Amino acid sequence: MSTRMFASPAHYVQGKGVFDNPEKYLSKLGKKPLLMCDNNVWSIIGEKLSKTLANEGFEVTHEQFHGEASEEEIDRIVKDVQKDKSDLVIGLGGGKTLDTAKNVADKTKLPVAILPTVASTDAPCSALSVLYTPEGEFTKYAFYDKNPDLVLVDTQVVAHAPVRMIITGIGDAMATNIEAQDVARGYNKSMLGESPTLASLAIAQTCADNLFAHGQEAVAAVKGQVVTAALETVVESNTLLSGLGFESSGLAAAHAIYNGFTALKGDSEKIMHGEKVAYGYLSELMLDNVSNDVLDKYISFNKKIGLPTTLADLNLQGVSDEDLLKVGKQATIPGETMEQMPFAISAEDVADALRAVDEYVNNVYAK
Repeated sequence: MSTRMFASPAHYVQGKGVFDNPEKYLSKLGKKPLLMCDNNVWSIIGEKLSKTLANEGFEVTHEQFHGEASEEEIDRIVKDVQKDKSDLVIGLGGGKTLDTAKNVADKTKLPVAILPTVASTDAPCSALSVLYTPEGEFTKYAFYDKNPDLVLVDTQVVAHAPVRMIITGIGDAMATNIEAQDVARGYNKSMLGESPTLASLAIAQTCADNLFAHGQEAVAAVKGQVVTAALETVVESNTLLSGLGFESSGLAAAHAIYNGFTALKGDSEKIMHGEKVAYGYLSELMLDNVSNDVLDKYISFNKKIGLPTTLADLNLQGVSDEDLLKVGKQATIPGETMEQMPFAISAEDVADALRAVDEYVNNVYAK
């Protein structure tokens, strides 16, 4: 029988205003944190958090993140951590900031606290990072010995982030169960390199159920910049449930297709991770040959939430078959998560599915 494995952060804390009392959650991890965030996040919440930490007795060093989760950026920050003799890495911001913080902590063997300011990806809870070239092209997944020591989510901050962030997070999270089911159906491996657990598959299903039930309400809450029960539910789904679900259940076609899209240059680069993943899971469903009813359920959801359903939504109107094949080739490179699908998929299969989703939506939903 195969070995099953489940992983999670040591502690997950979510609530309105939790950034106002960080000492309660961070004091056991260290007293000389390197607080890493980009300039935009620094002006929104980073400077305030740094002052709060200083007032609570922490010796804080602020490190500016330059925007790309690349080996070059990681090496630069590692040197600063060592120079400052920091004893804790705090990542504050979005997915690439958090992925970089995890890698820096792994290289320096320090505790890491992950503080998302948006609910836009499922990166915070996992023991892996997605790494890119300095130009933003996908290179590899980096895996770590342990998950973050703490994930701390202030829903008041999330509620004041741009609404597009919660929407793209929903796109990323909705892929979780679709991919988990395909991995399990093929008796394949999770991101941990072992078989999924029943717990992780149940979490992935609960994640999807919550998004279908409360996604629109959560988007409305962020538009109104208020914290509601629906927003709390969706933030937990985007961050914790999707994070645990994808790592311990596995990724398949949807995220491989996202990585495939990084091979294209131009206006499609303005489309966010979860938005491309959302088109990726429609394409995965097309590859799975699901019924019209199932496909329509997800297309309708995407349309109501504001997620892509056509190539034009990805700024790829008029895209050539040659470019779609580029996406397919990148999505099917050796070691990609496409290998966790329950059947073999070629670059041509991917390109055909991308085109087929577009044609289906433009024909069926134009009526």
